[in-house]
Amino acid sequence: MSKTCATFTDYMQVDIMDGIFVPSRSINVRDLKGWKPPLKFEVHLMVMDPLVWLDAFAASGAEKIIFHFEIKKDRRTTISEIKKRGLRAGIAVNPATANEEFISLVGEVDSILYLSVNPGFYGAEFIAEVLTKITRFKQQFPHKSVGIDGGIKLSNVLGAKRCGVDYICIGSAILKSDNPHQAYDNFVELTHD
Repeated sequence: MSKTCATFTDYMQVDIMDGIFVPSRSINVRDLKGWKPPLKFEVHLMVMDPLVWLDAFAASGAEKIIFHFEIKKDRRTTISEIKKRGLRAGIAVNPATANEEFISLVGEVDSILYLSVNPGFYGAEFIAEVLTKITRFKQQFPHKSVGIDGGIKLSNVLGAKRCGVDYICIGSAILKSDNPHQAYDNFVELTHD
């Protein structure tokens, strides 16, 4: 998949699911041995224990590790361990998580990734109420990098852009299309200022 993406973009997000934090499962840590993608990337860890993935992704050249606020592990330790490896740290938040719950960590991370779907299933349904949360967050923290991830289509991408996000993660609407390169270009054309 990364070879396909490299034909039309220079950056991608890699999603990892452990079958515990979310019901679906992707790969395990051993599968990453020797993996070096042809483009820059960040990692979205939908896993209970982010720490077991850090060394493998640092070795693969990841630039940022995003873990879920909702994990049971110590979040500050997780942030510290990510940064010890020279990586940027981000927090992902599920649709049901209120801004007030993670506000104390905002100054310690490089970005916040709002999930606009319930995580764990490719192509899940977009939850529009997340846009209101993002708008309120950006009013309070206008300079913090904010992304949105999940259920983004051509029909809702402008709403996501208008709420103030700095970047938009798009998966199935591009990668499951008949022509991923053209689908990517359609999103760029629609959202370009």
